[in-house]
Amino acid sequence: MSSFLGAQSLGACGSLGGTRLCDQPQTSRVQHSCRAPIRAGVFGPGKKWESYDLNKNGKPVRIPMHVKTGDTVVVIAGKDKGKVGEVSKVLTKQGKIVVEGINVKPKTVQPKPGTEEKGQIVQTESPVHHSNVMHWSKEQKVRSRIKHQVSSDGKKVRVLVKTGEALDK
Repeated sequence: MSSFLGAQSLGACGSLGGTRLCDQPQTSRVQHSCRAPIRAGVFGPGKKWESYDLNKNGKPVRIPMHVKTGDTVVVIAGKDKGKVGEVSKVLTKQGKIVVEGINVKPKTVQPKPGTEEKGQIVQTESPVHHSNVMHWSKEQKVRSRIKHQVSSDGKKVRVLVKTGEALDK
C-alpha cells in the first residue's frame, strides 16, 4: 500500500521505517491521535520502571505544592507524626519534600578507591510526600493551613489561617 503522496510506502501494520504509529492503515506519516501518551524514558527517579509524566514540551510535569524551602512544618502522618522541622529541599517533579530531622534513614557510604579511609554508615533525611505535612506556627505552637492575601503594598503573601501570621517576608 502506498501513500497518496507516493513518496513513502507504509507496511501492512501502518508502520513507517520500523516506527509503529497505529494499528490501522495510514495514509500520512504522522497521526497524533494514534500515539500513546508521552512518558519519560530518559527523565526519571532512577529505576527503569519509574518515570515522570511529561508536558507537551517534553519536560517533566511539576506538581504544585503548598510548602516552600525554609517553611516550618509539622508531620501529620507516618512514623514521625508530631515532629517539627524546617523544609530543606523541595522535589517538585516527585511531589515530595526533605525536612530536617524527619524520616532519617541509614545510608552506607563506600570508601573512595585508592584512599585509606573506611566505609561508613551515615544518617540521611529521606523525602516525605508534601501531603503528610502542615505549616507550623512557632509562636503559638499550632498547625494551620495557609491562605493567600494581598498585603497593603500590593504583594501576594501566604498567611496562616489560624494565627494570621505571614509566611512570606
